[in-house]
Amino acid sequence: MTTRVTQIHTYPVKGQPGTDLDECVVEAEGMAGDRRKKAALHLVAKSDAATTRANLVVDISADALRSFIGARLRVGDIVVGITGSARNCPGVYAEVVTSGEVHLGDVVAPVEKRTDSPIRA
Repeated sequence: MTTRVTQIHTYPVKGQPGTDLDECVVEAEGMAGDRRKKAALHLVAKSDAATTRANLVVDISADALRSFIGARLRVGDIVVGITGSARNCPGVYAEVVTSGEVHLGDVVAPVEKRTDSPIRA
């Protein structure tokens, strides 16, 4: 099964509702129109999406997503480095390695194939 982006959100104002998007430009500092936070991006598994304010929701299990801490993933046009678990909520934080655009339905895949990868390209 191919892992894909199922939701894209920005949160321009702290404490206010987010904006749901079909696509977004992702810059080195994070998503265009998003306020700057602890990390450039916050990714979360689809099962945890309702309880977070994550930027990108992907259709993978939470355990599988956490297994990529320290690895790089291609998400549409962008490449992210998964830097660690999010604090006080589900998901992982990521830095932007390669800027570009991300769209709903984009494939999420490891940059370097791993034989133990839970994500299939």
